[in-house]
Amino acid sequence: MTDNKHAQEHLTSTKYGTRGAPWGWQESLQSKTQEVGVDFDHFIECLRLQMDDEKMAEVFHVPEKTIFHLRNHFEKYGIDSMVGWD
Repeated sequence: MTDNKHAQEHLTSTKYGTRGAPWGWQESLQSKTQEVGVDFDHFIECLRLQMDDEKMAEVFHVPEKTIFHLRNHFEKYGIDSMVGWD
C-alpha cells in the first residue's frame, strides 16, 4: 500500500468519518500581522477600542492600507478560518 493510499484510508476511516480533519484554509490573522510587523495582541486591543485605521497606522508605523486589509480580514474571517468539523 502506498503512503498516499494509506493516508486516504486513514482519513476516511470510521474514526474520522468522510469529512476529514479540520484545517485552516487561509493564513491566520496572527500570521498576517506578524508578516507586516504588527503586534497581534496590540492590534486586537486597538480593534476593541474602536481605533480608526489612520490612528492604528500611526501606532504601528505601517501604511493605512495595511491596517485596512488586516481589519477587513478580521471582520470577514475572524482570527482564524477553520474548515471541517464544528
